[in-house]
Amino acid sequence: MKHFPIFLAVEGRRIVLSGGGDAALAKLRLLLKTKAHLTVFASAPAPEIESWAAEGRLRLIRRAMGPGDALCATLFYAADEDRAEDARTAAIAKADGALVNIVDNLGDSQFITPAIVDRDPVTVAIGTEGAAPVLARAIKADLEERLPASLGTLARLGKAFRRAVEILPMGRPRRDFWADYYFAAGPRALERGGEDEIKTTLQDLLDKHEIAPEREGHVAFVGAGPGDPELLTLKARKALDTADVVIHDRLVTPEILELARREAILIDAGKEGFGPSMSQDEINALIVTHARTGAQVVRLKGGDPTVFGRLDEEIDAVTEAAISWHVVPGITAASASVAAIGQSLTKRGRNASARLLTGHDMKGFADHDWSTLARPGEVAAIYMGKKSARFIQGRLIMHGAERTTPVTVIENASRPDQRILATTLDMLPNALAEANITGPALMFYGLSPRAAQVSLNQIKQQELA
Repeated sequence: MKHFPIFLAVEGRRIVLSGGGDAALAKLRLLLKTKAHLTVFASAPAPEIESWAAEGRLRLIRRAMGPGDALCATLFYAADEDRAEDARTAAIAKADGALVNIVDNLGDSQFITPAIVDRDPVTVAIGTEGAAPVLARAIKADLEERLPASLGTLARLGKAFRRAVEILPMGRPRRDFWADYYFAAGPRALERGGEDEIKTTLQDLLDKHEIAPEREGHVAFVGAGPGDPELLTLKARKALDTADVVIHDRLVTPEILELARREAILIDAGKEGFGPSMSQDEINALIVTHARTGAQVVRLKGGDPTVFGRLDEEIDAVTEAAISWHVVPGITAASASVAAIGQSLTKRGRNASARLLTGHDMKGFADHDWSTLARPGEVAAIYMGKKSARFIQGRLIMHGAERTTPVTVIENASRPDQRILATTLDMLPNALAEANITGPALMFYGLSPRAAQVSLNQIKQQELA
């Protein structure tokens, strides 16, 4: 992020612009929506600028800008559409202490003006670091359609009522009040009777929330999926939107954690096989401790919480503490990984079942029914199998598995840095070592990628290199 987005207070403050043509008009149409004092320097201003000046909406000075003309200005726009003149006026404004924007010159500007969706007092700003103005306009158009014009009315009346809501405790009680107003009671009141009905509804709603019992803590065990934020379920997104505390494991990507509320407490409770970990008892205690304070806790697990997620132990802990809970399933790594190689877990005429196995458990390398798995045509998705690859290879070969049986390893399934390693049981440990796979990986025994997927993966690896 090269530009940090902020909302600058400009009411009653000075903004200066140099220019009188199309570029100046485009900026002024936006700036005239503010309550700033606008000053325009232009020797030959457009008729619209002259009209705005006659209406008293801005001050027009019919000459080129000179030293001292930007004193006390908060912002300055160089919009003369002449590189030399823009550089001259920008230098003056900087010397006078103003922040400078040079139209169509991102490199020399100190700030940029984003695309804006205006539902005053609700304002949505969209920036692309100047890289894709067309994309910003497309997002703006989409938001313009999604956000009703009535949103501004609801926000304006709600803003006037904020002082009254301070009788509610800070935190969740106030958030629950405003959520009730903006997403339920407010829109209904506006449709029913307009602004007068909203004012009555606000007071009735406050009376209701003032006597409402304190909300009890609750735990949602949520599957974060394999890593791609677009593979989160809608229910998972909703849980993150309302969470006070998010206790996550190490497989949850930063992009998914970004979707949690900014005010939410994020706690890394990562576990790593054969490595440093927070104990399960410590995790259980964290969940219970936060839920007992009345917090809405999300226990966020990579993939699906019901697959090798130690879910039962955590449910037992919250149940014993008399805390309510629910489970939000996620897309497990096996589903994302088999999609990545263009295959299916089961196939008519090949295998009528597929096993989900773990490479290690609490006691070390995990033992399984190797003799059954070694039969021709068997398919297994092996979680946490990187460090136990040689053990798995040995057990399968010992029980009669063909050394040429295909094995596919998918690293970072669904993520931009996804890699696919196609090998055989005989070559598995060496292939893993040569590939230097460091990210989360799932191993398919008995499946190889479709040829098209191998080619696509090779192209991706060349692009990453």
